[in-house]
Amino acid sequence: MSGAEMIRNQRWRLAIIHHVEEITQNVAKTCRYYGISRMAFYRWYRRYQECGEQGLLDRSKRPHNSPRATKQEIVAKIIYLRQTYHFGPWKIKMYLLRYHDVTISSSGIWRILKKLNLNRLPQYQRYKRHEERWKRYEKPEPGHRIQVDVKFLERIPGTRRRHYQYTAIDDCTRLRVLKIYDKCNQKTSIQFIDYVLSRFPFHAEVIQTDNGSELQELFHWQRVSTTFILSHIDRGLAVRLNAAIGLTKKSFIVCWRAL
Repeated sequence: MSGAEMIRNQRWRLAIIHHVEEITQNVAKTCRYYGISRMAFYRWYRRYQECGEQGLLDRSKRPHNSPRATKQEIVAKIIYLRQTYHFGPWKIKMYLLRYHDVTISSSGIWRILKKLNLNRLPQYQRYKRHEERWKRYEKPEPGHRIQVDVKFLERIPGTRRRHYQYTAIDDCTRLRVLKIYDKCNQKTSIQFIDYVLSRFPFHAEVIQTDNGSELQELFHWQRVSTTFILSHIDRGLAVRLNAAIGLTKKSFIVCWRAL
């Protein structure tokens, strides 16, 4: 029932009550005039005395208790399997039958998921074929590709100085080098790369960077012309390539805030 119909019924019932109180002063005559039963009138009149005009709105006819309803502990298991393991209705049905000795139809599970808006998983959680799945991004040899990125750290309370965290990580060994500078420009980027090359125990072939202002033509020309390292610019089309850098920056920020 729409909201307009509920308001229309509320006004109609209120008019019946006013008809009894102001015109006829007789419930039987008013009920015969409007074609309703006295039982219905007294029910509306009791609600009107208890709750006012809001009591004349249509109420839900849903039963208070349903003996055939699915138990809450089973619903909790269905939600847990859906959100944690992303199981579908059929797989949830087989899991509950095998490990919990619970018999429930797959259509019933789907209705529960539909009611809770869990019937459709996000795009990144849906099933994909084996050839379409993401493969772990790693190189077979140390130094084949080194990821470099810069993070702006929070200011120290009471000062206006700002610090910048430079991070470099090897895709194969996951060795990482971090250093903090008080400036963020191409000069400090070149100094950091020299520091990284001195710390890593292997030769670097490719340095992967983003398109930041501190990693532009002067930085790439200096690196390519002096150390013969091929610099690759990640245009942001494959964000998953910098996942290791992101985790490193996140853990370091927590430690920085603690200091």
